[in-house]
Amino acid sequence: MDHEAVGTAGLGRLHVEVGQQGGSTVFTPSGELDHHTADLLAEPIAAAVDAGASRLVVDCSGLEFCDSTGLNVLLGARLRVEALGGGVHLAAMRPTVARVFEITGADAVFTVHETLDQALQE
Repeated sequence: MDHEAVGTAGLGRLHVEVGQQGGSTVFTPSGELDHHTADLLAEPIAAAVDAGASRLVVDCSGLEFCDSTGLNVLLGARLRVEALGGGVHLAAMRPTVARVFEITGADAVFTVHETLDQALQE
């Protein structure tokens, strides 16, 4: 997938911004993270980890939906980063997205923060 296409695939259903704040690489997905859009988040995460990022923060405040494919993207990132001694932090999950993590038990394997600021301060 062309990296310039980030945020345009899936009929604009997902847009992902990537930034650096302190020692954290921050991913801000907005829209729907599902089978059709998962690569839009998976590719920049993989690129960041390949470049040496070991502390990833995902600002979920704009994430309206996440299915099992999206969850698997985050779980895969967690495994890769933890192998490097780092971690994946999730911040500001909306109730519908948080419910997916609760139902699957995935909320127990991530560090979950109520706000992005809390995730960045830890």
